[in-house]
Order: sequence, then structure tokens, then C-alpha cells
Amino acid sequence: MRSSRTASLLAAGAAAVMVPVLLPATASAAPSPAGSLGRYLTQKPAWHRCDPETPAAFQCATVKVPLDYGKPGGRKLDLAISRWKTSTRKQHRGTLLLNPGGPGGSGLDMPLFMGGELPASVKNTYDLVGFDPRGVGESSPVGCGLTDKEQNWERPYKEATFAKDVAWARTVAAKCYARQGDTLRHISTRDTARDMDVIRAVLGEKRISYLGYSYGTYLGAVYTQMFPARTDRFVLDSAVDPARVWRGMIQVWAEGAEPAFARWTEWTAKRNSTYRLGSTPKAVRKTFYDLVAQADRKPIDVDGTRMTGADIRRDSRATFFSVRDAAEWVVSLKKAAAGKPAGRGLRTPAPVPPSFARATPEDNGTAAFWSVLCADQRDWPRDPERYRADAIRDQKKYPLYGDFGSSVKPCAFWKTGGERTTKVDNKVRALILQNEWDPQTPLTSGQGLRRAMKGARMVTVAGGVGHGVYGNKSCADTTATAYLTTGRLPSKDITCKATPQAAERGSLLPLPLPGSRGLPGPDSRF
Repeated sequence: MRSSRTASLLAAGAAAVMVPVLLPATASAAPSPAGSLGRYLTQKPAWHRCDPETPAAFQCATVKVPLDYGKPGGRKLDLAISRWKTSTRKQHRGTLLLNPGGPGGSGLDMPLFMGGELPASVKNTYDLVGFDPRGVGESSPVGCGLTDKEQNWERPYKEATFAKDVAWARTVAAKCYARQGDTLRHISTRDTARDMDVIRAVLGEKRISYLGYSYGTYLGAVYTQMFPARTDRFVLDSAVDPARVWRGMIQVWAEGAEPAFARWTEWTAKRNSTYRLGSTPKAVRKTFYDLVAQADRKPIDVDGTRMTGADIRRDSRATFFSVRDAAEWVVSLKKAAAGKPAGRGLRTPAPVPPSFARATPEDNGTAAFWSVLCADQRDWPRDPERYRADAIRDQKKYPLYGDFGSSVKPCAFWKTGGERTTKVDNKVRALILQNEWDPQTPLTSGQGLRRAMKGARMVTVAGGVGHGVYGNKSCADTTATAYLTTGRLPSKDITCKATPQAAERGSLLPLPLPGSRGLPGPDSRF
């Protein structure tokens, strides 16, 4: 989801005895002696107004969590949390914890933002609670000292530049370890799930409800696997396939882009009188790839920015999911290639201001992104030649983005030592929401999470466009609201239809997703 603003889980089962009448979790967590987490679970947050410019009812606090849950007496991290007490005494059920995605996304402002988006019935039922995940924003933020150039990780495969790309990936890993050391292996989804459970405990809740978008769906799914007895009503919107974290989830962008591109060529060919890009899908495809080839020979000046063919492929991947936006984009690109002003359709991303002007490392979003992706998955290929072979293969198989998705990443040189990837396989009741045409978590990804969560139900928005469903006034909203307020899930998976207008140009919920200042952000995150 695009936005110019930014917003900005735990304990072992044995530690459940520290919370009165709490049922113990049945899944494993980091080993620690019984009762050793009590100091964390019984904290009393010192709530205060988050910022003079925000409503007084929007409150913030900081709690402590252990860096290493296996050594709770060791180093501690700050965990920034926020709340908006929106529930009514009569309807109050508990807390709705919020996460916008990432990894690397600040969620501290989420209650303030979602307070204007969620139905009154949901706000009457829950207090809204946000947090910056460990390593992000106000929660002991990590930084690697990366330059803007080093943060640009979407790199096409080229024989002439592959050695430089390998050196880049090695440099990013080395700089992160030089700055953060052993901290990196604890900036992980499993440890963030343990932090969520600390939040649950300090708020005095026996169970927690949750609304997570994008990467937040994986975080929520991991929580359900680790703490099923503490899971209440979980809505997982625009879902990550837990079987494909994380290299596979980057590669799925390429897989999902090809059918979206084919759909766009068909739609545009039917409207040749408007766009003049070709009267058949084949002709439309040729128009686009002729522009790519022209830019590879000589970069096209697009309103002062020189774009290569690889730049065009990278920047258009997500755009092709929204057929009308994509047609306008390619028309503008065609004008620029002819030496005319590009005009509508080509925009340079605006720099993303820091939320509440918080002091965090300039590369915090990127540093946290790689920290989680590399810590969560221990089996990233270590041989650069594997990445070369995969990129060459996928460049042919998925010409729009295949080489970007499979080329070398910093995780190839990340030091191992963290926990193994969580296998999500449970019968916890939850609701999964998924647009058919989602550029960041394609439909196949949502279906993967549904297979892993056998007790869940899934609502697919047929023809739905964009990343993020709930809050977009889609046909899925009614089901999600009913589940959050009553606990009732559909008896089976359901499919509803997007409006014709929404099927052409998705109405994106402007959630505060992560992005590096001045760099493309939400289109290169989950």
C-alpha cells in the first residue's frame, strides 16, 4: 500500500503461571526457567500522551522485553506501545493489537490511524493497541549505516554487474554485523511474537485479538502457532504463505506479476481507442517490451529521472495489478520515450517523513527488513552461483521481475545461529482476507496460509485489486466486522465480488507501511 505518511510477541508456556487463571500455551517458545519472565509479564506501563499534536486519549508507554528469551536476565530492549481506549464499558471485550506489515513497519501510530477507519462496532468492542516491533522505530531500533545506494536492493541480473551485486550483498551483511552483532539473530518474527505476548500480559488480557496486514499476517500466524491458547479473534489481511518465507515470498512477486500483466494486456487491448497501446494483447505486450528495450539501449528521461529498461520493469511490477493505472503509466512512458513530457502517470515517490519526528537510524526500515528476513530463514543459499542460476532461469520464466526476485540478497552472507523457521500448522480459528489481484502477497500466497491454518476461514475478493482489504469498503468488510464483534466465522471459505470500478483501480487503504526516506518503500515490502 502506498502512503506518504508513516505510523509510526514471548514467554515460554511455563511462564503462563505468572498471569492469573491464564491457560498455558501449548506450543514451544525460547527456553527459560519457570517464573523467570515474571518481571516482564507484571510490568505496569506508565501511559502518557504520545505527542502534543495528537489527541490526549492516544497514549504511549514503553515496556521492557529481553533481547534473548532464553536468557531473560540478560540485556533488555525497549518496546514502544500505544493505545486508544475506544471500547465502551457495555461492549468491551478486550484489546485489538494492530500491525501494519513490513518487516520494518512502525505500528505505534496504528490505533490513531485505524480509529478513523474501523467501524464503530469494532471500536466499541476493543481498545486499539499498536506497537513498534523490536528493532523498529522507538523499540530499540537497529541500523546498519547503509547508504541510500546500499538500501536499493531490487537489482536485476546482468552478467556484467553480478559480481558487484554479490559484493553489495556481502557489504550489507558485514555492515549490519559490524553495527549490531549478536542482536541481529534476535530481531526475528518468533521473538516479536513473544513480545506480543508480553504486551498481552501487561495489559491484563488472558487472550489477545489481532488485526495484521501483509507481513503482519505471518507475525499473527506465528503467534497462533506458539500461543494458541492465548489467541482470540485474529484477522490476517493480505497473507504471507508461511511455507515460502522468505526467499520464496520475494520470488512470488515475479510469479504473481505475470498473470497480472497478461490481464492488463487483455484489458488494455479492448480499450485501444483510448490508450493506443495495441489492439490485441500481443500488440500491447510488444508496446511495453519495446519501451523496455529502448530504455536498455538508452535510458528514457522521465520528468528528469533517467530510467533503464530494468528500472521500468521494477517500477511497473506492482502497477500492472491495477489495470487502469498501468495503462496510464505506459501511455506516459511512451510519451517520455518520444521526448514529450510524461505528465500524468509517472510520479517520483515523495520522501517519507519520520513519524512524530522520532530519532531513528536513517536506514532503520531496511536494517529491520533484512534482520527479520535473514533471522527467520536459516537456509538461504550460501553460494552466489546458486543465485546466478536461479536469476537466469527466472528471467526467462518470469520476464517482468523474475531476475529481480531470484538474484543475490544479503541473507546469503548473514551469520546463522537463530531459531529455525516456524512451521505454521494448526487449527486455530482465524479469518484470512485476500484480494485476487494483490501485488505484494498474491492470491496463491493467501491460499498457502489458509492451507497451513486449518481452523481458519478465508474470504477472497474476486476481482479485488491492491494490497490490503479490510477498511477499503470491500465486500469482505462485513464478514470481518461480524467476526471481530461476534466471533462468528463463515461455515466455509467464501468468495465475494469486487465492484467493477474497484476491479480496475484498487482503492488502497493508506496504511502506514514502511519505506526508506526518499526510496520506494511499500512496493518493496510485505
